[in-house]
Amino acid sequence: MKKIEYYFDCSSPWTYLSFRGILDLSKRYKFEIVWKPILVGGVFNSINPSVYESRKNPVKEKSIYSRKDLNDWAKVRGVEINWPKLFPINSVKAMRGAFFAIQQSHIEEYAEIIFKSYWSEGRDISSIEVLHEIISDFKWDKESFSSYIEDQSIKDKLSKNTKELIDRGGFGSPTFFINEDEMFFGNDRLSLIEELYLKT
Repeated sequence: MKKIEYYFDCSSPWTYLSFRGILDLSKRYKFEIVWKPILVGGVFNSINPSVYESRKNPVKEKSIYSRKDLNDWAKVRGVEINWPKLFPINSVKAMRGAFFAIQQSHIEEYAEIIFKSYWSEGRDISSIEVLHEIISDFKWDKESFSSYIEDQSIKDKLSKNTKELIDRGGFGSPTFFINEDEMFFGNDRLSLIEELYLKT
């Protein structure tokens, strides 16, 4: 195995955890990460609307445990999760920006700062002004970035990745593919990937 395809949306806290996890694995086992930005809301709207129902009518005990589980994993991954006031958030601009970061060979750094800005600092990553502040760390031209993420071809690219995930059987973020057809979903499945594919 030389690569893992990684479908991700920065609006998911579990994806933040998986981001840290897959980077760690890639450094230890020397495989390529194929970055696949998606819009997870588009996935939910198409095939997994139960997510919205569970948010409207949460099971109290499950919600309490889920937060504990999230915080436990955050300690393992070495990240700080502070549940943002703005949730859920429209991540479409940020995720189109991920393609710009891939083009600039800075996707790891870009994703890290987007995740941290939203999940640790509670910043509004749906705002182009906030994104401009974030990308100032990379000294990218703001106008070029804005034009890029509003280009129809980039909008289509994000839609294509999202549909591609659905067509391959995916239903959320994070999702990983190994050897084209072996799918794994969720931050905790990275342990399975390591045991079944990386250690052998």
